[in-house]
Amino acid sequence: MTAVLAATTLLLAAGCSSGDGEDSAGDDATPSGTPSRSASSPTQRAAEETPPAKGSVKVLRTVTTGLDTPWGLAPLPDGDLLVSSRDKGTITRVDTETGKKTELGEVPGVSPAGEGGLLGLALSPDYAADHMVYAYFSSASDNRIVRMLYEEKRPSGEQLGAPDTVFKGIPKGYIHNGGRIAFGPDKMLYAGTGESGDTGLSQDKKSLGGKILRLTPEGEPAPGNPFPDSPVYSYGHRNVQGLAWDREQRLFASEFGQDTWDELNAIKPGDNYGWPEAEGRSDDSGFHNPIAQWATDDASPSGIAYAEGSIWMAGLKGQRLWRIPLKGTEASADPQPFLKGEYGRLRTVVSAGGDKLWLVTSNTDGRGDPKDGDDRILEIQVS
Repeated sequence: MTAVLAATTLLLAAGCSSGDGEDSAGDDATPSGTPSRSASSPTQRAAEETPPAKGSVKVLRTVTTGLDTPWGLAPLPDGDLLVSSRDKGTITRVDTETGKKTELGEVPGVSPAGEGGLLGLALSPDYAADHMVYAYFSSASDNRIVRMLYEEKRPSGEQLGAPDTVFKGIPKGYIHNGGRIAFGPDKMLYAGTGESGDTGLSQDKKSLGGKILRLTPEGEPAPGNPFPDSPVYSYGHRNVQGLAWDREQRLFASEFGQDTWDELNAIKPGDNYGWPEAEGRSDDSGFHNPIAQWATDDASPSGIAYAEGSIWMAGLKGQRLWRIPLKGTEASADPQPFLKGEYGRLRTVVSAGGDKLWLVTSNTDGRGDPKDGDDRILEIQVS
């Protein structure tokens, strides 16, 4: 971090620089970096259409306002959205036509503090049949993943069934709790975790901290994982905040840096992404280099989504939406910023189909400057 408040504790100074700092960045900061190796072959890359170097963002409308510490977002089959409140521990349904909010209920066992609380949401790959909603949250003792039956016909506030713990034991801290979950094209459950402020966990393949995990929907290590009988899919991460797949089913992930570089990575099973030995690009061939890197004032990356040939990355401290055009698993041009400072801190971005995205702000998380006193969901069009 370029500056640390004198009153900030040592823990926060070491931990949360990019992730949740309050100051904004300059207009013309240019991210840099291309990966030293790629998960796609040269033949694959040559066959893929490369998006234009420059894109565009148009805000179509504000879907809803008045959200409290929104974090996870899960689109429902009918087009409505489920959004989690980190600090309240509740899940709310948003009607995307009217903006009406209906609280499903409070998730039992959530223990919010610092960056912890009710975080990522995902729908079961068999949601049409089982109506299961998955959630990643901080309990009193750990970070864990649960699933709950969503019963729409029950009264508001009583629509969530008792949580079934799918996976537990992920290290918990005041900082770096990870929290993003998503079902991949393979119908396996992926989870981004943080090292909870204990940097040594990231390089320890027996630890669940500082990793991307790959699980079955029941919470077992997924078949084909790189390490035998282990949920660990990749390691050497600091605090994974975003997960998304491109049209070729390749996984990308964003993560907070500490003092120097935030990262967007192309994820290869079993690879080591360097933390704490490397932050950003490294000359060490044992570490997988990022696709792009940003000064920590310019990004503080959170959620990511794929649309129109690019990864779109929400920035908290940077207060902007980044476009990273892709050619295979490389950036085909310099990342491009949009919406700088217009909506404050940006937490989550999710595909709305085609060239549309849902974008969630994060100004009520204790580190922002609330706009109009609340947070909101936007519908945007991108190219």
